[in-house]
Amino acid sequence: MNHAVFLDRDGTINDHVGGYVTDWRDFKLMPEALPALKKLTESDYKVMLVTNQSAVGRGIMSLEALEEIHEHMLAELEEAGAYVDAVYVCTHDPSESCGCRKPETALIDLAAETYDLDLPGSWFVGDKTQDIQAGANAGCKTILVETGYGGSDKLYNVEPEYTVKNILDAVDLILA
Repeated sequence: MNHAVFLDRDGTINDHVGGYVTDWRDFKLMPEALPALKKLTESDYKVMLVTNQSAVGRGIMSLEALEEIHEHMLAELEEAGAYVDAVYVCTHDPSESCGCRKPETALIDLAAETYDLDLPGSWFVGDKTQDIQAGANAGCKTILVETGYGGSDKLYNVEPEYTVKNILDAVDLILA
């Protein structure tokens, strides 16, 4: 079985500018993201991006615009020698009560099945309590980063196993 690091997107690897990132020109990787993702690329961990993007389900942006953001993100990472094994996205409006919107685990479960992942040996890193709850629900170890929301959303009463300054500190902890 393989191990993975599941990463949230907004507020974890890219600057969360408030509102929605609806255009690739507004997508800005945090300075710590490239070295962190490069370290993960060089490790034995699979790298999975798991993100809620309800702007699509709410009609604020198109699926094509979201795909364009991810294409540019992946190209920027690749140019720096960093790779993401897969990007999993929930585009539903929260009112749809789907199983793929974090903190539900359908996308994590799909990744586990697709990549033969050992979830208890894997990690979930995010900036919101819904990320930490998703990781806990899936049986992963969890790390809250203090970037983005830094847990201030308080949507779920959950405690991460670790809290660190940013994604690079999270990756250093995972790889230690």
